[in-house]
Amino acid sequence: MHDIRAIRDNPAGFDAALGRRGVSGLSSEILALDEARRAKIHAAETAQAAQNAASKEIGAAKARGDEAEFERLRALVSAKKAEIAKLNEEAKADDAALRDLLMGIPNLPRDDIPDGKDEADNVEIRREGAPRNFSFKPLEHFEIPAVKRGMDFATAAKLSGTRFVVLQGAVARLHRALAQFMLDLHTTEHGLIETNTPVLVREEAMYGTNQLPKFAEDSYQTTNGWWLIPTAEVTLTNTVAGEILDAESLPRRLTAHTLCFRSEAGSAGKDTSGMLRQHQFEKVEMVTICAPETSDAEHQRMTECAEAVLKRLGLPFRTVVLCTGDMGFGAQKTHDIEVWLPGQNTYREISSVSTCGDFQARRMNARYRTESGKPEFVHTLNGSGLAVGRTLIAVLENGQQEDGSVDLPEALHPYLGGKTRLTPDGYLA
Repeated sequence: MHDIRAIRDNPAGFDAALGRRGVSGLSSEILALDEARRAKIHAAETAQAAQNAASKEIGAAKARGDEAEFERLRALVSAKKAEIAKLNEEAKADDAALRDLLMGIPNLPRDDIPDGKDEADNVEIRREGAPRNFSFKPLEHFEIPAVKRGMDFATAAKLSGTRFVVLQGAVARLHRALAQFMLDLHTTEHGLIETNTPVLVREEAMYGTNQLPKFAEDSYQTTNGWWLIPTAEVTLTNTVAGEILDAESLPRRLTAHTLCFRSEAGSAGKDTSGMLRQHQFEKVEMVTICAPETSDAEHQRMTECAEAVLKRLGLPFRTVVLCTGDMGFGAQKTHDIEVWLPGQNTYREISSVSTCGDFQARRMNARYRTESGKPEFVHTLNGSGLAVGRTLIAVLENGQQEDGSVDLPEALHPYLGGKTRLTPDGYLA
């Protein structure tokens, strides 16, 4: 959420920054609502002062026997009381309207973000690894003979409908091994704290990390008001909601492996083949809560943590900075990491690492105490480290062999009991 004081101080700058994201000047609407709210608060305070003064004079009028003045003052107190209640109610309504308006406005992009309309305007930062030269036409993950036994879309459709999958046998074990490998890497080498969180959250938590109100249709809500998390960003970030943290406790670097749920309402008909885009999937998430002066360094650090997973797995990837038109709602700056999928002959997103500044902290009222003792808002960052299903896809497609088998990355061998490949008929060997 945005700081209303910053908008008051520089409305033109606010509009210019939003304009880079394709949102036309909102400062006039925001400031008009803010001015109406403040005027009613001031009027209520003025009326309260008049009421207080009249209340003091009532006793004096009564004591000197001035019945007419007594009745006038009593009527004035009653009228001011009603006026104050009306003004306070109107100011409260304006405050709620202003909050709702600010809640629906995306974060402002950093000055160093490239302008653009969509993913075609993203800017590549670096590449790691060269795509393998195949002596045969590489298949998509769900077409590989070694995979077919363990990746069952028909049964999943019978159970739950489209965009679900049942994993079995060696493929299920490989999927589990990937998550375990990621957690071990992040906790033992990257210093992140492993955290196990609920997947059902209150509405306030979804508001805190800007999934609501903007993206309600992309999430699932239970009949009793809980929301299923679309990512552990929601739970990990909200662990500090409403708190004032000690500066010495920052940065907090957290990771969690959870189920994630997305209705994908905004992507109907997109990536419907295989398990690239599912309603239910697993992800190892990273979240950092830090002081403002360290957030840039933390963004680079988190990006490197995500890249390290792909490096250890020997998967080719590239890292791009998202342009203004492709950046997420709550982000100031985002690095997307895209893994090479030979079956599709393209790079596909496998992680987004974003710095949000104090945008989420304001929504959550998450602060820390500075050296001066004054509480200030923390900065929050989040990123996938990585999406487990998409990493499984990348491992399968990049390791596929002409005979239908799949060679598995060396980093996973200890998690698979020393097994090194999937045989063409779908077993670990």
